[in-house]
Amino acid sequence: MFDRLRRAFDDGYVACHSLQPTRHPYKQFPEIDFAICCAEGLYVLEIKGGRISCQEGVWRYEDGYGNARESQESPFRQAETALWGLLDDLSANLPVTVIDQFTFGYGVVLPDCDWPNDSAAEWDLAMVADRRRSRNIEGWLRSLFGYWSTRGGNKGKADEDAVRQVLEYLRPHRYPRRDVSEESLFHQVTDAGRRICELTADQMRMADVAEANPRTLCAGGAGTGKTFLAEKLARRWTDAGMQVALVCRSPWLRHFLSARVATPRLHVSLIGGVRLDCRRAGLKCFDAVIVDEGQDLFETGCLEILDGILDGGLKSGRWCWFHDLNNQFLSDRFDPCAKSFLESLSPVRMPLRTNCRNTRIILEWIQNELGADLGVGGAGEGPDVRQQAVSDKEEAAVRVAGEIVELVDRGGLTPGSVTILSPFEYTQSSVAAMRPDAVARVCRLDEYSTRNMPANKVGFATIEDFKGLENDAIIVTDLPVPAGDDRSAAHYVAMSRARAVLSLIHMAPSREGRSAKARGKHPATVQDNE
Repeated sequence: MFDRLRRAFDDGYVACHSLQPTRHPYKQFPEIDFAICCAEGLYVLEIKGGRISCQEGVWRYEDGYGNARESQESPFRQAETALWGLLDDLSANLPVTVIDQFTFGYGVVLPDCDWPNDSAAEWDLAMVADRRRSRNIEGWLRSLFGYWSTRGGNKGKADEDAVRQVLEYLRPHRYPRRDVSEESLFHQVTDAGRRICELTADQMRMADVAEANPRTLCAGGAGTGKTFLAEKLARRWTDAGMQVALVCRSPWLRHFLSARVATPRLHVSLIGGVRLDCRRAGLKCFDAVIVDEGQDLFETGCLEILDGILDGGLKSGRWCWFHDLNNQFLSDRFDPCAKSFLESLSPVRMPLRTNCRNTRIILEWIQNELGADLGVGGAGEGPDVRQQAVSDKEEAAVRVAGEIVELVDRGGLTPGSVTILSPFEYTQSSVAAMRPDAVARVCRLDEYSTRNMPANKVGFATIEDFKGLENDAIIVTDLPVPAGDDRSAAHYVAMSRARAVLSLIHMAPSREGRSAKARGKHPATVQDNE
């Protein structure tokens, strides 16, 4: 279908593939197969391959290998709700004078099956392109445009500037608005977020590799999409009817994953509780095991636990182990013999090289400062890294409060999109020394917060607790300047949590260090402003 659309029409028509809007009536992570943007309007297409049928309100989707799944949601409902989410997103970010020029609609493409030549309560025939009609996709699309134009009151065509503004918003890296240095912090963060969605969609091919092999050892630096792939693989294996355990060590990460991947037959467990979870589910063992943040589980004891709850054990069972050996060990748990044992089982090695979390500037900063390999690429340019050096906790408190003002009040970021990280618990951190009015803007996060991060407060967490998580903006405080022996796993974990904005408030050994200059190619140093 991608190729058919690419050959259709001319330069005035753009098909955005695998678009992931930030809003949806009920889905946390929606995805639009294709969004068609042109002067005739904006249209969402839902593509369904294989055999499609519906009996008594239950839709059945069967692929070419005979694998089938059932759903209460029709493809027409999927396309409609995706369109409403996209409209909400556009309306919140573009002028009404632009939005009002467009006709909106949706259609369903069923390229592998024949569809009855009639309409029903949920669809009109004009909205469906089956095997026959999808062969001439341009002809069908023109009919679809005409159908929705009539229903939308025959608005006419959107002008060239309006089409351009919508495309600039949908795919900013393909249709850049202007030089990034001229954009507000809010727009730079928004653009980075859209680029991240596109990069993680590209990682889907890696999920195909993991799904096709019984045992996979997947290594990648922070931000290369390991948790994203773990979630996708969990959905695929459970959709195939397997009882799957998704295992990690961190309670914070467990609650985060439980909220993101709530699907039948999936059991998100801590390594210490996975045996009990297996018994509570009434199972003798799991059909498959997925391990996230697996560098924390390279211990003989952990392997023995997993070997006992997996059908066939680690030697013959189905498992996928996602890990990062990039100096992320905040404890002494790592046992190289445990890792060697897994490697001796001849798993497929799947390296992740594309960074799909951090902007290029953050990516290069961490690589230059720490010598860590976080992959290549990055989510666009983004704002410069902000660095300040302070001499004591009281001065750090002043600077952290100032960063909250800069990012939220002046930069336009929502408080919930900002997280402060420290190696210390809250009461020992510089955050606790801030003025009462600044302290009131901060919420101490816990493992349950990861299910629904507070939107009206800036979050605070220790670096170790926040490992495996991320946010748009990260303020790192109470760590020394990363130089020589002071480079640590804490630096690596803390800095790599930032998707778009990274602010570093380092403890310098003396007041001369307060004006320390950034050594990277791109980052800018925030000067003293007392």
